[in-house]
Amino acid sequence: MVDAFCATWKLVDSQNFDEYMKALGVGLAIRKVGNVTKPTIIISQEGDKVVVKTQSTFKNTEISFKLGEEFDENTPDDRNCKSTVSQDGDKLVHVQKWDGKETTFIREIKDGKMVMTVTFGDVQAVRTYEKA
Repeated sequence: MVDAFCATWKLVDSQNFDEYMKALGVGLAIRKVGNVTKPTIIISQEGDKVVVKTQSTFKNTEISFKLGEEFDENTPDDRNCKSTVSQDGDKLVHVQKWDGKETTFIREIKDGKMVMTVTFGDVQAVRTYEKA
């Protein structure tokens, strides 16, 4: 199932991401950069682990995890989270928890594109990626 996500993806559309970052408490300077940066996401599978590399002119990150197992994640906006990624049907559900807070990323493939819906409280943003 993860195979459907294994590719190199380039951001092509972003809706409400500034409001999402603001809700997370991200400062103005980083939000400005986050709004103009068009990251490339490379998803691959190495044995029983999934690897997600995010590359941009702002910051490069890499996480490696087993589905359903909690791992430590340091986010591009410097939050230290306990994260879990699980499979829910044809979706990958990524939950980050820190300081009593929680945000969720749901990745799914729609019409050959990867659509990532991120939610924090009542704020939702949608980021759409095409294969590079």
